[in-house]
Amino acid sequence: MDELDKLAVQLWAVGDEVRLRILRQLPLKADCKQRNNVTELSEALGIPQPTVSHHLRVLRQAGVIRRSKLCRDCYYHVDSVAIEEMTQRLKESVLREER
Repeated sequence: MDELDKLAVQLWAVGDEVRLRILRQLPLKADCKQRNNVTELSEALGIPQPTVSHHLRVLRQAGVIRRSKLCRDCYYHVDSVAIEEMTQRLKESVLREER
């Protein structure tokens, strides 16, 4: 997958209203005090747990969030480096100089 393909996948993943709402709920780093599991996200957003799980999987596969496991629960946080790289690639793709 080249850089443009990766960018397209990431933009598609974050371009969904539900996934944007999920991203806004997640901490920017793996933090024990601010961690969110699927059940907590489902309750906070008023969205069924299977739907939240689906959207988390899409975001994780696109590389914009990370998952960490603690005992039986999985917790999620935004991969801020991936978000910064994605926005930089978008700027470079769109605002490139004329050749």
